[in-house]
Order: sequence, then structure tokens, then C-alpha cells
Amino acid sequence: SSVLNATDQIGIARQASPTHLPHRSKQIPTMSAAAARRRKQQQKRAAAKSGGDESDPVQIRLDALLQDPTLTEESVAYEALQLAQSAVRRNVKLGDFAKATEVAYSTSLTLLVKSGRVSVSSQLLAVLVQVLGETHTECTDEWVDKFAKLDAAYRTALDNDDKMNSDERGRLQRLHLQFLKKGLKWSNDLGKIRFGATGMHALLGDHCWNMSCDEAVVGTEAERAEAAAKIEEDSDEELEDEDWEIGLRSEAVSHYALAEQIGTILEKLKSLPGPTAEEGTMGHVCPPAQRDELLTRSILVLLAVENLRDARTLASSYLTEVETTRTAAQLKKSYLDKTDGKAPSHVMFVCMLIRICEKDAKTAPLFNWLVRNFGAELGTMHEPEVIKTYTTKIGRVYFDIQPPPNMMDMMENMMGMMGGMGGGMGGAAGGMNPMMAAMQAMQQGGGM
Repeated sequence: SSVLNATDQIGIARQASPTHLPHRSKQIPTMSAAAARRRKQQQKRAAAKSGGDESDPVQIRLDALLQDPTLTEESVAYEALQLAQSAVRRNVKLGDFAKATEVAYSTSLTLLVKSGRVSVSSQLLAVLVQVLGETHTECTDEWVDKFAKLDAAYRTALDNDDKMNSDERGRLQRLHLQFLKKGLKWSNDLGKIRFGATGMHALLGDHCWNMSCDEAVVGTEAERAEAAAKIEEDSDEELEDEDWEIGLRSEAVSHYALAEQIGTILEKLKSLPGPTAEEGTMGHVCPPAQRDELLTRSILVLLAVENLRDARTLASSYLTEVETTRTAAQLKKSYLDKTDGKAPSHVMFVCMLIRICEKDAKTAPLFNWLVRNFGAELGTMHEPEVIKTYTTKIGRVYFDIQPPPNMMDMMENMMGMMGGMGGGMGGAAGGMNPMMAAMQAMQQGGGM
């Protein structure tokens, strides 16, 4: 009995001990080699979808190169570029759009900061802005800040390369302009701000103005004079707008206006000289002084996008801080006097225009007269057809003056190109003496 009890206790102990359960090994099913391979592939795909970089040899190699001191060498920088492009495509294919855009951004920034290879980086920047649009990535404040960091790094790397020749510098400046323009379009298409993020407009304004001061882009003063003479000799000869100082500055102030950076516009205008004797003569055929032209363009853009507040601020600040040679009273008198031989003042034109826009639609005849009366000056400005779309947009917004169908098409195209503006002329003058009515409208409620 005692022997039997001892035997039973040993059996019970063996059953209770996990190490003595022979059925455990039998419960694990055997796996064929093919099934094992399939399982391994599934694990790799799952790791890739979850963002696991440890399973991606391309990303591993890219991360290593971005930390390598030899990244300053062109061949190493190009290898990093190719790996980044491959990683971006892979993540887009996997549907990990956030990872794709982050790889493009972080690699671009590292290449600019650590390698200084602007030419290499510019290729990846083009990929970045393309992927942002293709993946419908929303434009957020965070992304605008990232564009600002890229822009600052790009400029620093470009300025630090003292071995770069002038042609290459000009090419890279223009490439960056295209990058920023595409970024603005993306912010307009996929952002929450009408006409595009103000931060993107500010970046474009700064870059356009900087380009206008860069001889690698606009040429030296002697080269510009020679080119102008060549155009006069051959009327069929044309130069790209972006190669001209006034074209870039016109674009700059337009973007500053859309960025609501009135102080910046004012500072830029202060840096420019006033009209020459030729530019201030009645009936001049030369373009207006840049300072006058850029003021008028800025005001027209602000009015076209219904920003009366900033238009009023800019005009009044210009009168007190920039136009120091003549008082407001002298400017008004000269504008009325058609016998003094002086061209009509741009600042008086925009002041009267603002006052009229502050009234109601009944002042439409006055608006028509004012624009038509200043038409000769507007026609000598850079890209007069663009100026006309601005005034047309103003007429439609404030006075319900409907443009003809062909002008409407032009306005829509302009809105697509610049974030949405337009302008032009229209209607006939009528009512009381239009000049006196314009002056009276400007003076009511106080001066500018």
C-alpha cells in the first residue's frame, strides 16, 4: 500500500511538472521551407508598412551617409541624393506619404547644411514639392516653417560657395525661384489661406528682391545697358522677364502685398531713388521711376484682394516717410494742373483710388474716369496687361463693373498664376467734374 502510494505520488508529480509533458512539442506544427520564406516576407512587409527603417537597407545606407564627414564630397552627396529619391518613391508606393515627405525634407536640409552642395540639393527639393502635391499633403504652419528653413539654408549654402561661377549661381537662383513658386501653388491648392500661405508669399518676395540685386541674375549695369540697346535695335529681340530687375521687383512687392508685409514694401521703396527729370515729365515714354511704379502695383494688388486697410496704411506712410520733396498740397495742385509739364503723381492716383473704393458702387463713373485719366502712366509700367487685370478686378469687386468675357478669362488665368488677382479699365466718365470729385472723395473723412 505504501509502495503504491509512493508510485502514485511520483506519477502525479510528473503530470504537474511542465518539463515532463511530452505533448507540448507535438503541439507546435512543423513549417515547410516555402512557408517559412513566405512568413519572413510578410514580416518584412509589415515592418515596412509600420515605418521600420531597420528593415530597409536603402534607408539604413542613407542615414549613414548623412552622418558621414565625407558628405561634402560631390560623389557622396549624389549617392545620398539617389538613395533619398529611392526612399521617397518606396514610401509613396507603400502609402506612407508622411514618411516620404519627411525623407525628402530632412535629406534636403542636411545636404544644404552639412554638404553645402546646392546643385545636388535643388534636385531633391524639386522632388519634395512634387510629392507634397501628388500625395495631397495639407499645407500647415509647420510645413511653411520647414520651407523657411530650407530657404535660409539654400541661401546660406549659395553665398558660402565662393568658387561658383556667375552663370551657375544665376541658374541655381532661378531654380530656387521655381521651387518657391511651386510651393506657393501647393499652399494655395492644399492650404486654408486664400491665395496661398502668407509665409510662402513672404519667402517668394524676399527671393525675388534678392535676385533683382544679384548681378549673376540681372547682369551688371553695363550688361543691362548693352542688352537694352540691342532690344532697341531689334524690336524682335526679347529677354525673359525674370532676368530684368523691374520684373523681379514687381513680383516681389506683389508677394509682399499678399503676405501683408506693408512695412517691408515701405522699406524697399525707401531704398529706391525718386523720379528723374525725364520720368517726371508729362507724356514721358520711358517707364516710370521704380519707386512710383512699385508703389502703384502694390496698392493695386492690395485693392484687388480687398485689403483696403493695408492699402490705406501703405499710401499714408508713403506720403509721410518717402515722398519728402513735395507736400500733399503741392501734389494735389500738380495733379490738377495740366500746364505745369509734370507727369501725374502716382501717390496721388493711388490715394484717390483708395478713397473712391471706400465709397459705394455709385462712384463707378468716377473710378472709370480716374483709371482712364491715369492710363498713360499705367501703360508705361512693367507688364501693362497685368496692371489692366488688376484694375478690372477692382472695378468688378467695388463697383460691380463686369468685364467683357475675354477679360474675364484673362483675370481667371491671373488668379491661377499669382494666387488670384486681376484688374482693368471700363465704363465711361459722367456726373460732376471728375477731377474735383476725385479730390473731394479723397479728402472726405480726412487725408491719407
